[in-house]
Amino acid sequence: MADKKVEAITSRDEDFAQWYTDVVVKADLTGYTSVKGFMVLKPAGYAIWELIQSQLDKRFKETGVENVYMPLLIPEGLLQKEKDHVEGFAPEVAWVTHGGLSELQERLCVRPTSETLFCDFYQKDITSYRDLPKVYNQWCSVVRWEKETRPFLRSREFLWQEGHTAHATAEEAEERTIQMLNVYADFCENVLAMPVVKGQKTEKEKFAGAVSTYTIEALMHDGKALQSGTSHNFGDGFAKAYGVQYADKDNQLKYVHQTSWGVTTRLIGAIIMVHGDDNGLKLPPLVAPTQVMIVPIMQKKEGVIEKADELCERLSKVARVKVDKTDKSPGFKFAECEMRGIPIRVEVGPRDIENNECVLVRRDNGEKITVNMDNLEQEVSTLLETIQKDMLETARAHRDAHTYTAKNWDEFKDIVENKPGFIKAMWCGETECEDNIKAETGATTRCMPFEQEEISDVCVCCGKPAKKMVYFGRAY
Repeated sequence: MADKKVEAITSRDEDFAQWYTDVVVKADLTGYTSVKGFMVLKPAGYAIWELIQSQLDKRFKETGVENVYMPLLIPEGLLQKEKDHVEGFAPEVAWVTHGGLSELQERLCVRPTSETLFCDFYQKDITSYRDLPKVYNQWCSVVRWEKETRPFLRSREFLWQEGHTAHATAEEAEERTIQMLNVYADFCENVLAMPVVKGQKTEKEKFAGAVSTYTIEALMHDGKALQSGTSHNFGDGFAKAYGVQYADKDNQLKYVHQTSWGVTTRLIGAIIMVHGDDNGLKLPPLVAPTQVMIVPIMQKKEGVIEKADELCERLSKVARVKVDKTDKSPGFKFAECEMRGIPIRVEVGPRDIENNECVLVRRDNGEKITVNMDNLEQEVSTLLETIQKDMLETARAHRDAHTYTAKNWDEFKDIVENKPGFIKAMWCGETECEDNIKAETGATTRCMPFEQEEISDVCVCCGKPAKKMVYFGRAY
């Protein structure tokens, strides 16, 4: 065990929060800084974000999205124009009060989100129906002064993308809002191997200033929910507050209808908590910076390193691959591969070379497969696809096994306390009832799923006639 890199990892079942922190640190994803609540994204962590970013960006552009960049700072007066919006963000806003040695005449807010900036821009840039739609997105960071922070899940500065679109009609805006939610859901399932529930947020939980908010909710290994992406329909509320109008075909002035949608580096936290185990990370191949690590066995023996390099060159045509030539023991290298979540480990030593074969080890389930070196590219390529698919199925099976149904209040309370996971239950639609459920159990409404079921005809909490089936759960 002396060369076992993972002995300092707390078991998931013993203390999930500490396990999460241990994995983030040991896998070298982030570092702490002198600025409380702000994190360094180390190469291993940033590389995952780059893969998320590049694949999402491609999907966005396929739907007609163009990238732009807005200023970092927002004048206080501009922020104040949309009352609900500013009230929603007020507790988390960081302010710039000085420029150099001079006090500013007007405070500047470090963007917590960019609706106001886009509205200000659109007000100047949109004049006619011919200017619509505007389908813009920006990749940037935002600052929100969170009280408690945790790497990836909640930090005071985080990386994200925020889409902001403007449309001529309410129907077009709603269509774009749902379209982008579906892009997120498809990405989470097919790239991150993370199943999600799609639905609408309640009035209480929706974005400040939005008409409606849609969400994708994922279930972590410990049974807590994680909001993994949101898409908001703003209607014409922001347009009226900021005077964003266009002349229609009849030369009548009308307000635009807007949307906003975003995902963040929180997705990396989700990957860790959905897929990881007591040996560390498990990365889905599509977002693994290194998909294959070749570990030479008895590497000082003649020809071993050369063969590893040769295999690396061959595999580089089908995968992101590296060779571990460090002086560490094979056991340490194996543990390090597991900790970092590398999907496939290739072991090759003198005996393997003699037999013209090597051993492939799957990170997701530990299976060892001996393959002929002549077929290595095809074997690795196929195995990466299999691992990607199997990781989604494993995560889906876990979610489904931890999704429960409650028909009455006693059942609901029992499930919350004793069976961590999603709870499907009926709700009357009253915010008061939503507040009572949270106060008594700590469970919140995660979403009203698009796929509705009728579990009973009365609210699980108050017994009044039910309006919606809701996913409840304790959440990050």
